[in-house]
Amino acid sequence: MKPERLGLVALLVVTVVWGTTFPAMKLLSAHLDALQIIWLRFVIALVVLAPLWWGMRRDERLWGCGLGVLLFLAFWLQIEGLARTSSNRNAFVTGLNVLVVPLLAMAALGRRYGWPLWAACAMACAGMALMFHENEPWNLGDTLTLASTVFYAVYILALEECARRTAARPLRATRMAAAQAGVMALASTLLLAGQGGGMGWLSSTADLPVAAWVALLHLGLLASVVVVTLQAWGQQRVDAMRSAIVFGLEPVFAALTAWGLLGERLGWAGVAGAALIVAALVFSQWAPAATAKVRLPA
Repeated sequence: MKPERLGLVALLVVTVVWGTTFPAMKLLSAHLDALQIIWLRFVIALVVLAPLWWGMRRDERLWGCGLGVLLFLAFWLQIEGLARTSSNRNAFVTGLNVLVVPLLAMAALGRRYGWPLWAACAMACAGMALMFHENEPWNLGDTLTLASTVFYAVYILALEECARRTAARPLRATRMAAAQAGVMALASTLLLAGQGGGMGWLSSTADLPVAAWVALLHLGLLASVVVVTLQAWGQQRVDAMRSAIVFGLEPVFAALTAWGLLGERLGWAGVAGAALIVAALVFSQWAPAATAKVRLPA
């Protein structure tokens, strides 16, 4: 299989797992606030990834820590938004990075995309609009989630730029994930300490229901250790625009998970929207990449 196809498969796995995180975070947001969820999630990830700090190269540490700051801001805003809106809706707004990524790439990096990729982008946005149609008007939770989407779009573009600049000596995805987990855990620790309550809230985690602990382990191990590593690896092989379109499938998987676990429903408009997003992904793979894209070696 070609390196780009392998990267695409990796990003599809990332997107499937992401879709399962929305109901998990929604469940946890009933017991913990956004910073507490991030802290627990990435402390679990850091325990697993900590040994990889030994032998980490300077460029892996610098890029990983910089990306970790962007990821922290995106996660924090997303969970704050999720506490104020439904998991389906939070996933749909997050999926708007399919539009935000190319717009930022054009404005900041001078990228130019052909009409087929813009058509795929439009299809994905139309699909999300159909899925949105059945929900309530825009609210504060959606605004916080949109701010998260902007930071995550910057993160996607930064990962691509990282891959381009280090093509001669590619960074190891596992080391990048370890650096990012360290930053996420440190940033959430500092902000929690700054809130004045310290870490006394940890004692209350003993009373969390079993389902909440299962959700935490899912977020900390599968959705942080595995997914952050796979995304860093996959985006070394897939350009940012196509990556964003793949990530546009996230609302589809989130809706399926929310339907199965939380009972949140999609009507016919939502189903049609999901089908459009899948069609956009397929169509995007026939389109040429951005003219400014520098392809990594296999």
